[in-house]
Amino acid sequence: MRCMCRECGTYMVQAEDGKLGCICPECFSRCRDCLGTDSVMSREELAKMKEDPLLAAVFFANRNDREEED
Repeated sequence: MRCMCRECGTYMVQAEDGKLGCICPECFSRCRDCLGTDSVMSREELAKMKEDPLLAAVFFANRNDREEED
C-alpha cells in the first residue's frame, strides 16, 4: 500500500529496510498509516491474545454468528 506524506504531501513508498511502513522520498518522514493502527504487534503479543477469554469470546461469537447464517 502507498500513501501521501503527512509532512509534505509527497507520494510515499514502502520502506525497503527493517522497519515496516512507508518512507517519504522528499523529506524522509516515516509512517505506518497504511498498516491500520500505526502499531505493529509482535508474534508473542498476538499469541497472548488467544489466551484472553474476553477476546476469545468476541472472536468466536462472530465466527459462530457467521456459521449460523450458512
